[in-house]
This record gives sequence, structure tokens and C-alpha cells, in this order.
Amino acid sequence: MSMLSDILEKGRSVPHHVPWPRAVADTDLWTSATRALSEGRLILLGLWGEESSVHMALLDEAVGAIGVLSLEGLEATGYPSVAQLHRPALRLERAIRDLTGLEPQGLPDSRPWLDHGRWDRRYPLGEREVALPEVSPYAFLRAEGEGLHQIPVGPVHAGIIEPGHFRFTANGETVVRLEERLGYVHKGTEALMAGADLIRGAQLAGRVSGDSTVAYAYAFSQAVEAALGFVVPPRASWLRALMAELERLANHLGDIGAICNDAAFPLMLAHCGMLRERVLRAADAAFGHRLMRDRIVPGGITSDLNGDGAAGLRDLLAEIRRRFPGLVELYDNTTSLQDRTVGTGRLRAELAREYGAGGYVGRASGRGFDARQATRYPPYDSLVFDVPVLNDGDVNARVWIRIREVERSLSLIEQILNRLPVGPILDAIPSVGERREGMALIEGFRGDILVWLRLAPEGRVERCHLRDPSWFQWPLLEAAIEGNIVADFPLCNKSFNCSYSGHDL
Repeated sequence: MSMLSDILEKGRSVPHHVPWPRAVADTDLWTSATRALSEGRLILLGLWGEESSVHMALLDEAVGAIGVLSLEGLEATGYPSVAQLHRPALRLERAIRDLTGLEPQGLPDSRPWLDHGRWDRRYPLGEREVALPEVSPYAFLRAEGEGLHQIPVGPVHAGIIEPGHFRFTANGETVVRLEERLGYVHKGTEALMAGADLIRGAQLAGRVSGDSTVAYAYAFSQAVEAALGFVVPPRASWLRALMAELERLANHLGDIGAICNDAAFPLMLAHCGMLRERVLRAADAAFGHRLMRDRIVPGGITSDLNGDGAAGLRDLLAEIRRRFPGLVELYDNTTSLQDRTVGTGRLRAELAREYGAGGYVGRASGRGFDARQATRYPPYDSLVFDVPVLNDGDVNARVWIRIREVERSLSLIEQILNRLPVGPILDAIPSVGERREGMALIEGFRGDILVWLRLAPEGRVERCHLRDPSWFQWPLLEAAIEGNIVADFPLCNKSFNCSYSGHDL
């Protein structure tokens, strides 16, 4: 029996939670699970709250087991903090308190996280009406030492990007500490989900982070289908994966060019930007939308792939395979570019493991977790691919992981086109007349996206939590930049390319 299974068996099993079990714990069992996290025997997949409950999704990576542990019936006194033993939970618990009012007992950092004092009420996901406090300046952490100075950057930036504040403490040009302040683009997505029908829920999920609209709609729809025990038509399943790989391909091509541009090599940005545009145009021709937004819904997909669309995708594969190797060679043989990326922004493997970092951030630092392989959801259980892993953990490694993933996505798209089954693409979702829960873990281009939801008896969303991979990647950017020069921050930041919107919800 795995450690996670042993923990879940000691709790009270919750019926109708699929595909992974959920158990209600007492505080002793909760603390035992927290200790297992702190000792590295489990990985934290997610941590979220409701009016009087908190839940944490856990991964036993050694055996591939996943489950959810919950504390229910909580009062204002709260629950034992996970972050007091396991620091990756810190921002998640600060967010839980801002949204629900539940207090993590022993929380090492009592500052708000998502709540900037600009909302019209406190605790929007809780039931405690509290007077709005006076807005006070955010207390950034101090760094002591001779000759240190602070450099505030943002939240408004020079480019057309989302807001986020970065507070650097530097000794000359060397970064001693970076502290992030996020939450500026909190949209109240989880509150909007409550009471939504399934189509509206899929639309909201697809707008959590615009560059991952396919992955989020995919995860939401799969969580709904898991809750209802519903299997989508095979053709829909394969076309979902096709869209996910096109989204991955477009984002990785864009990122490779943008990283090189931040290293003062705009030629790569121009060439990669052209290839990314070709991917978006091919996606538009194949599915009727450049980003393939609102194409994945519970029950299947809304837009089929015809012969012309498939031919366009094959032309796309041929073009990228013809042009991309030359760009890889240009990247690898440009000394001035390598001088900027090799050894810069190094993330230690033990930190990547501790935070359960997914995607190119984790894989560049030795953690080879990929939800497509770990959970083998269809049709990836029928496709052939490997997961590239490097150990250097620097900007260069994160570029090379993207390069290898471009190559894998080209292969996966070709396999899907060659084996695409015929048949319907959408079936009606049945109603079950009882409360049910479901969860999904889908591999987006940044890493694994988790969606947990509870459906009301009439089939509407009662509660939905969506966790972006950026929750576990943003803190690691702070660690990776330490000891580098301030001028290398844009390069490190782009190599992580965390989502503001996906994090802030």
C-alpha cells in the first residue's frame, strides 16, 4: 500500500468523487499528511478552501497515486497550517484566507495575498461578513546588509503584459532578494463558477489564462465527465489532444523567440514569431479560432476537423520541420546568445522537487513529471512520446526543454492525424440527480493544470477550483534570480513565463 493510500484509508471516504479518491480527515491526519509533504514523501498538487472546508490534492509520485484530503466543518478558528511545515503551500494558504476567511493556524506569513484592499467585501468565497479595513501599504520583507538598495518594478510594465510587482534588493548589480507581489488581475473566476451551467463553466475555465484556453477547457470538461462517469466519443478525445498539442507548439515557439529577444537577439524572435503565426493560422483554418477557444466542452468538442483542415496541419508540420532545425542551430551556435543563457537563473533540482514544479521549469531541473504520461488520459495512452529532462536548471536548459517539446508535439500531431478515428464529436451530458465530484489533471504548455469541482443535483457547478502551474513556479523565480544581475531578470522571467492571470484567477 502506498503512503497516500494509507493516509486516505484512515479518513472518511467521500462517495461520488472520481477518478481519484477524496477522504475527510481529522486534524491529526491532516497534520500527518502535512508532515509527509515536508519530508518529500508526497507532492502538493493543490490547496483550496470553501466556506467551512479546506482541501489538498496530493501526489505520491513513486507509485503515481493521486487523492484529495479534506477538513470539513471548520469554524473561524481555522485549521492547522500546511505552510508551517511545507513552504510551497504558503501563498495558497494566504489566498484561502483572503477568499474564505478561514485562518491557517501557525501560518508563517500573515500578509494578504490576493486581496489588495480594493474589493467591495471581504472573503468573497466565505460566509463571514466583515467590515472592510483601511488599506495599508504592503509590507515587503526586509534584507539587511551594507550597501543594499531596493529597485521597485511594476505593477505596470513597459510592454503590453499583465500587472505584477517585483521588489528587488540588490548589492550593486547583484540581486540579493526578489519579492513578488501578485493578485492585481484577480477576476473572481471561482465565485463566477458557482451556479454556472456546464457550458458557461467551460467558457469561464477557458478564460483563466488566455494562452492556455485549450488546456483549461480540457481540464474542466474532463473533471465534469469524471464526476458523471461520462466517456466522450473517441474522435472528440483525439481532437482535444490535437488542439492541446497545437496550443503547446504555438506557445513554445513564441517563448523561444521571446527569450532570445530578451538576450538581445531579436532575429530569433522574428523567425519564431513567424512560425507561431503559422500555427495560429492553421488552428484557425482547422477549428475556426486562432486560439481554439470554446471548442472543448463537456461531452466532446464543438468544431470538427475536415479534410482541408487536416491538409493544412500536415503542411504546417512540413514547414516547421524544414525551418525549425536551422533556428535551433542558430541558437546553439551564437556565442553571444549562449553567454547570456548558459548558467543564468539556475534553479536547483531539490527546489523543483519540493515545489512539485511542472512543465519546462521542472523538467529543466531534473523533475520529469508530465500529466500526459503520469495519468495516461486518452488518447495519450495510445500515443508514443517521451518526456525530455535536463538537470542544469538554467535559462539555457529551459530553452532546450522547449525545443525538445516542439519536436515531441510535431510527432504527436502527426500520430493523431494518422490515427484519427471517425465518428461523432459531441454527446449530450446526462443528468444524474445527485451531488457528484470530479477532478482532472491535464498537461498544459506550462505544466499540469488541476481542476476540482462539485456538481449540484441539477447539473450546475456548485464549486470549482482551478489551479495553474504558475502557483508553484512563481516562487521558484525568486530563488532562481538570486545571485544574478538585475539586467538578467527579464531573461530569467521570460524563461519561466509564469501566468499572472492564471495565478490571480
